[in-house]
Amino acid sequence: MKLLKSTTFILTSALLFAGCGAKEEKAVSPAAGGASPAAAPAAAAPQKVKKIVVGTSGTFKDVTFLDDKGTLTGYDIELTKEIDKRLPDYEFEFKTMEFANILLSLEAGKVDLAVNQYEVNSERQAKFLFNDEAYNIWPSKVVVNKDNNTVNSIEDLKGKKVITSPGSNGAVWLQDYNKSKGNPFELVFSGSGGTNDVINQIKTGRVDATISTPFQVTGRNKDADAQQKVVGPVLYTSKIYYVLRKDETELKSKIDEAIKEIKKDGTLGSLSKKWLGEDFTVTQ
Repeated sequence: MKLLKSTTFILTSALLFAGCGAKEEKAVSPAAGGASPAAAPAAAAPQKVKKIVVGTSGTFKDVTFLDDKGTLTGYDIELTKEIDKRLPDYEFEFKTMEFANILLSLEAGKVDLAVNQYEVNSERQAKFLFNDEAYNIWPSKVVVNKDNNTVNSIEDLKGKKVITSPGSNGAVWLQDYNKSKGNPFELVFSGSGGTNDVINQIKTGRVDATISTPFQVTGRNKDADAQQKVVGPVLYTSKIYYVLRKDETELKSKIDEAIKEIKKDGTLGSLSKKWLGEDFTVTQ
């Protein structure tokens, strides 16, 4: 019995070793022209992939949100996935959180990359690194109630009330513009209701206008019956970037390279049209 068991073990081992040899020969035969395993070069060690945790809110409709199946998707998300495909040295993993906590988590090292339609401002720039290649260029215009036919440009806001969100880039632009023109309009700030407060005040006529992008107005009209329209020429454009920690210069460069490729082959424009309704990746 012992002899039989030993024989069985030897035969099984031989078969296993033979199988391993067959796999090695099959793997190298296309490059080696069918050479024997002994003639094949040693396999290169697998390259280490660096995991990057991406912080996002998951609450911005069509940009970063959960669909009906609970899947995180949207323009920012699908673009980030496309960048991930083109960076084999990295593996991106998404982590959702409150918008206010994203940059705090980036600063604390809990996430490595922030994506949520971030614009550059001096406060953020002092703490973080932004990539160079913008992936959105938003045109901001005057926004009024759909039945308002007296305001057709920012010059028509003289003597009227204009609402904006405190601390926003739009608020900074309006304050600078108003001051430079001798304060032609009264600037008021939205309350704790944020966007809903802006919608209600314009709808009820308590204020006359705000400034925003056509994309945001379309979304408000669709989701909240905002009854708004954009008028006049573009006031200014806002460029959107990824945000990283100051020491992530290599990842920043890789992201810029990938975005340039994605722009060049038309993928970026296609993603914008699919999720945002228009190509908001070029200056309008």
